[in-house]
Amino acid sequence: MSLVELIAQADERGLAASGLASLDRCLPLLGGDDELLRPLWASLADGSDWGSGLEKARDALGSARPDGEGGTDEAGRLARRMLDAAPAERGADAVRVWADACSVASLRIHRLLDPAAEDACGDDGLDAGRAGNTGDLPPLVAAELRRQVTVLELLAEHGPQGLRRALDVSVEGRRVLRAVVSRRARGTALPGV
Repeated sequence: MSLVELIAQADERGLAASGLASLDRCLPLLGGDDELLRPLWASLADGSDWGSGLEKARDALGSARPDGEGGTDEAGRLARRMLDAAPAERGADAVRVWADACSVASLRIHRLLDPAAEDACGDDGLDAGRAGNTGDLPPLVAAELRRQVTVLELLAEHGPQGLRRALDVSVEGRRVLRAVVSRRARGTALPGV
């Protein structure tokens, strides 16, 4: 099933996890602590207040803006918009719009940072990838797309019990993105994803 279909069929928890996972993987661009979004993950598991966790995350990052180190200026702005656009209430309609926007933003971020992309994959390519045609995606973008699909499938198949594994997928993606950003800052290429 394509990512677009998975987003269309996901319930409120799956959508919130999808958007949160995309944001979580891009956290290195915001300079946030790896634990910054844990209260939001916990709220998905136990039904606690999503809004207060979101406010704490925004407060922790304050008005800090990405510094552009290693050519990540635009990618950082996209990541910041994901956090700023997160809905304070986890209603299905608002979360669906946010999850879809986070999906697109995260794929754009990975395209911007993928040394193999070099205009090989524009927005049309990202749209095609989200619809299931992944043949022309550069490696970093294709890996991010797989992570997005995996998160939604985990929540669809396992409900709240899939959250732990979805978080693990996000942590792995965050490590990959952190390595890419670090290598770009040093001016070296990433050998593979």
